[in-house]
Amino acid sequence: MIINHFFPPVLALALLVSGAPAMGADATKNYPNRPIRMLMPNAPGSSTDTLGRVVANKLGEVLGQQVVVDNRAGAGGVIGMEIAKTANPDGYTMISASSAAMSIAPHIHKKLSYDPLNDYAFLSLFAVTPNVLVVNPGLPVRSVKDLIDLTKSKPGQINMASAGAGSQSHLAGVLLQSMGKFESLHVPYKGGGSTPAVAAGESHWSINPAPSVTSLVKAGRLRAIAHTLPGRSPLLGDMPAIAETVPGYSYSGWQGMLAPKATPKPILDKLRAALLKTMSLPEIKTALATQGAEIVTNSPEEFRKFVQDESAKIGPVVKSAGLKVE
Repeated sequence: MIINHFFPPVLALALLVSGAPAMGADATKNYPNRPIRMLMPNAPGSSTDTLGRVVANKLGEVLGQQVVVDNRAGAGGVIGMEIAKTANPDGYTMISASSAAMSIAPHIHKKLSYDPLNDYAFLSLFAVTPNVLVVNPGLPVRSVKDLIDLTKSKPGQINMASAGAGSQSHLAGVLLQSMGKFESLHVPYKGGGSTPAVAAGESHWSINPAPSVTSLVKAGRLRAIAHTLPGRSPLLGDMPAIAETVPGYSYSGWQGMLAPKATPKPILDKLRAALLKTMSLPEIKTALATQGAEIVTNSPEEFRKFVQDESAKIGPVVKSAGLKVE
C-alpha cells in the first residue's frame, strides 16, 4: 500500500520533467507564426534604415512571415537600443544594430542604460559600408599623401567637414589625422550638409559613407581619392584604401543582427540560419552593392568580439576628438 501511494506522484513528476523538453520543442516547432518586428534605432530614410529594409523584406520571405521595420531613432541610436534591451524575448523582436549605438555611444554617454556586449543575443554581422575620402576638385589633391602634404604645408588653412561632433564622419577624420600625423580644422554640419559643403568649396575634405558621395563624384563635383576598408574592394573598383598610405587605418560603418538576450536558443538558431540564407541570395548582394555596402557574416562569438574590438579602437579616438561625456 505504501508503494502504491508513493509511486504515482514520482511517476507523474518523471513524466512532467521528461515532457518539458518536448513542450519547449513544440513552442518553437511552428515558429514564426506571426509577423516579426525588426527594431531600427535609426531614422527612416537613413543609410542604415535603407539597408535594414532591404534585408527585412527578403528575410521575411525566407522565414515565411513578414518582418516589419520599427524605427526608434534618437540619441545616436541609444533610445532604440534601450527599447530593444527590454523587448519580449519570444523571438518576435530582432534588432538591426550599428556602430553608433554599439561602439561609439559607450564612450560618449557616462551612464548608458545598456551594455552593448552583454545585454543582447548576437546573431551575425550582415553588412559593412565603406566610407570614402573626398576632396574638393579644385584642390591639387589626388591621393591621401597629397592631402597630408598639403595640410602640413598650410597649417590651419585646410578644413575637414563632418556630419557633426561624434558622427562617423567626424571620428573617421580624427582617426586619419591621428594616424597620418596631420591636422585640419574641424567644421561640423548638420545631417548630410558636409558633402555638399566640400563640393561647394566651403570645406576641403571629408570622409562619408560611399552612397552619400557617389552622385557628386560621378558629376565631377567631388573627387574620391581613397576608401576606409582595410584593402581594395570590387565594390569600389580601383580606388585605393587609405591603409595603403596610412598602414592599419580602417573605419567603416557596419550593421548586424541582434535579439533580446533571453530569446530561446532554438529560435536564435532559426533566425541566424534564415539571416545567413538571406545574405547568400544573389539579389541581396546586388541590392546592397547598389547601396554601397558589402555583405559580411560571422558567428555570434565573432560578431561579439568584433564589437568589443571596435569599441576599444574608438575609445581613444573619441578622447582625441575632445568629445564631452554626457
